[in-house]
Parts: sequence; C-alpha cells; structure tokens
Amino acid sequence: MSRPAAQSDGVAIYRRLLRYIRPYMPMFLLAVLGMIIFSATEAAFARIIQPLLDDGFVERDPKALTWIPIFIIVIFAIRIFSNFLSGYGMAYVARSVIRDLRGQMFEQLMRLPVSYYDTTSSGSLLSKMVYDVEQLAEAASSVITIIIRDSLTILALLGLLVYYSPELTLILLASAPLLVALVVYVSKRFRKLSRRIQDSMGDVSSVSEEVIGAHREIRVFGGQAYEARRFDDINRHNRRQFLKLAITNALSSPVIQFIVAVAFALMIYAAFRLDLKVGEFGSYLTAMLLLMQHAKRLTTVNMALQRGIAAAQSVFAFLDRDAERDTGSLELPTVRGAIRYEHVSFRYHPDAEPVLQDIDLDIAPGETVALVGRSGAGKTTLVNLLPRFYEASEGIIRLDGHDIRDFRLANLRDHMALVSQHVTLFNDTIAHNIAYGALETAGHDDLVRAAKAAHALEFIEQLPQGFDTVVGENGVLLSGGQRQRLAIARAILKDAPILILDEATSALDTESERYIQAALEELMAGRTTLVIAHRLSTIERADRIVVLSQGRIVESGRHDELLARDGHYAALHRLQFSEAGA
Repeated sequence: MSRPAAQSDGVAIYRRLLRYIRPYMPMFLLAVLGMIIFSATEAAFARIIQPLLDDGFVERDPKALTWIPIFIIVIFAIRIFSNFLSGYGMAYVARSVIRDLRGQMFEQLMRLPVSYYDTTSSGSLLSKMVYDVEQLAEAASSVITIIIRDSLTILALLGLLVYYSPELTLILLASAPLLVALVVYVSKRFRKLSRRIQDSMGDVSSVSEEVIGAHREIRVFGGQAYEARRFDDINRHNRRQFLKLAITNALSSPVIQFIVAVAFALMIYAAFRLDLKVGEFGSYLTAMLLLMQHAKRLTTVNMALQRGIAAAQSVFAFLDRDAERDTGSLELPTVRGAIRYEHVSFRYHPDAEPVLQDIDLDIAPGETVALVGRSGAGKTTLVNLLPRFYEASEGIIRLDGHDIRDFRLANLRDHMALVSQHVTLFNDTIAHNIAYGALETAGHDDLVRAAKAAHALEFIEQLPQGFDTVVGENGVLLSGGQRQRLAIARAILKDAPILILDEATSALDTESERYIQAALEELMAGRTTLVIAHRLSTIERADRIVVLSQGRIVESGRHDELLARDGHYAALHRLQFSEAGA
C-alpha cells in the first residue's frame, strides 16, 4: 500500500510545491522585491499623466516640461532593473526547485520495490521525469511571477483609481463575483484536461520506447502497420485532449476580458458625468488600460497554473509511494551463506493464485543448489525472495539463522552477487561496467583478474580502447556472449559469499560455455550458489538439484539419483535431450 498521494485540493498541492522554495527564500524575496518595484513604477507612470496633461499641455508650465520627461526616463530605467531582478530571480528559484524535485524522483526510482516496476511502464515514468516536471517549472516560475507581479500591479492601480474616483472603481469591483465564479469553473476543467494530457503523454512515451527497443522484432515479424495504428490512436487521443484544453483557454480568456470590458465601458460612461479634470481623467484612463492589460495576463495564466497543479499532483503521488521496506537494523560484515526457507509461500497480489506454496529448503554454506522445472514453476521467484526483491507472503527465510527481514537491505544484498540471463550493462566503459557501484574502488589488476576468470579478457584486449571502451546502451556494441561474460566478471569481482546464477550461460555459444562453466565452478567453490538452469547439462555437477512444479518442491537430490527415480527430473531430462537429438 502507498501513502495517500498528493491531495486533490489544488491550493494544498500548490502550497506543497511552494515549500520547495524555502531553501531559496533570499533569492525569492529579492525577486518579489523586483516585482513590488515594477508594480510601483506602473502606478507611477499612470500618475504622471495628470501633471503631464494639466501642467504640461494645458498650463504649459516650463518646469513640468523639464522634469516630467526626466521622470519618465527614470521610471523606465527602474522598470528594466526590477524586471530583470524578478525574471532572473524567479528563473533561478524555479530551476532549483525542478532540480531538487528531479533529484528526489530519481532517488525514489531507486527506492521503489520491484513490484512497482512490474506494473508501471518505463515510458510512463520517463514522462513524469520529463514532461510533468517541466509543467511544474512553468508553474513555479512564470506563473508565480505573473500572479505576484500582476496582482501587486492591479492593487497599486486600484489604489490609484480609488484615489481619483471611488464611485467609478465600485463599478469595476461589481464584476468581481462573476469573474471569480468563471475562473473557478475554468480552473477545474483545465486541471481535469491536464491530467488526461499527462496520461496520454505517458502512453506516447511508453509506446515509443517499446518500438525503439523492439525495432528488430517489428521488422522481422512485419509489425510496422500494427504499431503505426496503435501509435496513431494514442497520438490522436493526445491531440484531442490538447485541443480541448486550447478550446477552453480560447473561450475563457475572451469571456473574462469581455466582462471586464463591459465594466470598463460603464465606467467611461459614468466618468463623463463626474467632475474630473483633464489630467485626472487621463491618469484614471491610463490606470484603467494598464489594469486591463494585467488582468488579461492573469486570466491567461490560469491554464498554465492548473497544468502545473495537475503535474504536481502526478509528481507528488509518485514521491508519496512507499519505498522498499527497510526496517531491519542487523548488519553483518560477512556471512557463512547458510540459507533456509521455512514454509515459504508467495503470491503477487492478495487475491492471486500462489506462485510458491509451502517451500521448505535448507541450503548449507558452500552448497550449490540448482533449481529446475518447467516455465512458470516458480524458480526465479524463489530466488528473488532471497535478496528481498519481493517479500514472502507467508513463512520465513533465514540467512545464517537470522530472518532476512532483520537485515538492513543494503547489508543483506552486500553478501550476494547476481548474474541474470537478462544482462544489464550501462552506457559506460567496460571497466566501469565490471567495477560497478560499490566495486568502483577496485584496482586495474583486480579488473584484469576478474575478466580473465570470466574468459572476457581475450575479447577486451582486442578492442581498440581495451577496458576504456564504451559499450553503448545496454552493451549494444557487444555480442550476447560478451555481455554475459562481463556480467560474470562483475560477479567474480564482487567475491560475495552467496552467488545467484539465473540462466547465466544462456547467451553463450558451446565453446564459450565450456570456458565459462570452468570459471563458474572455480568461482562457486566455497560459496553458496543458487543456479536457475534451463539447460540441464549445465547443472549435472550441482551438489543438489531441486525440482519445482506449480510452485512446490516435488523432487530433490543429485543428478544421478533423480534420473534413477525416473520422476519429474528424469522426464524433463528425457524431453530436453530428445529435443536436442532431434
């Protein structure tokens, strides 16, 4: 279960977003100061119209004709400075907030349990990291700037309007309730459409990522037309949501401005019946025009604001998800490698069928245990429970007599090395891929020994840059066998007391497999090893072979013993070797 996601109330969500501004409060306050100065210059410009008309054009006062132009230049010089101060200050704060949020999201990616990735596409996650956060950037910079600066400017101009004529200003304020009601309705629709757009952007990213990753299969199996249709449907849906947002924005802003214009027209009509001087009316009219300009900007910012709130809701919901449970406090510098599964059962969801049922398995330190069975028997799941990628639904798993839930996760996994059939390499050098993470302090001689033991040294030395060769995204520049040997070298370098081999030789040709098998046998000596194997020929020398069927252990023993029993293992053996012979 995850904690309650970001609150649905827009004000509460925005308030939470603004909390990220606190570390940058000095710069934020400097930006606000710039906005205050900018607002004051706007009112000052409207106010200068009165002496300009009365003293300058009506009375022809020489002093006024001298100081008024200078004053106007000073006003606009101050505006340039204050505009820069507010613009740069808010940009600095916004990008800092986005950096912090992206950093938190990246850390959350590494803390989330494996089960979350089973049900969430990577394209959707990338969309959150890129699209949603950029919507926040606008909400945390330009939106805040417009809201604060234009609101302050409107207040300053309203004060000037009240100073000149409270009666006329009341006409403008009478339209406020209607404007508020319209803005509230439009805000809800903007937020609803923004959430739909975010979901559709996740779909666009997800499908695009699948096509990029499976481009070979798409070509070989003629899937271009199907994928094009699937993407077209998603793309059209995305377009429809954006157009609905554009329609709402295109209609709401003019309607709001029309209401303000009607109030403005009534004010002009009433102004002719009041006893105002030419200069006073000029200043009043200028203040009104400036106020309308800023009011218009405030109405148009609502779409970006609601988009930002919807994005914040998505981001905070992600950040509020529960991370992996890491409540243990036990830390052991080393372990012997004694593993015991006690009545362990597992299901992926409470209402799903059990994947593992009442597993009892005792593995001695240094023992090599091979797990075999048909696809879906539960072999990989059984192994994944040991490093706590998943939590057992029932029962206890012990390491050296300690419940694995008592260990700190990092310490528990420090004692294990993993080589999977799905080799993961990073877009980095061969050296960094072998000495990855906690192993990065390893010396060059250690790298060479690990690569040699994994029979990877021969192909590494043939590369133009040797260990400094960049392997490309997920090792795309290497063959499958070469990638697997680098993964084995990584496990060898870690030198952990527990070794997990999940189809570790599946990508190797026969000749490479013989070398690797010899290296693995040397590596497995003195280590507790769990081997998941499809090819039974690779595990004939295992200390024990455990056969799983439908989530239960149905047989256990050595290779020869299990063949002699003529049970499940013997049936699998005959089936596999008859297929090989055919």
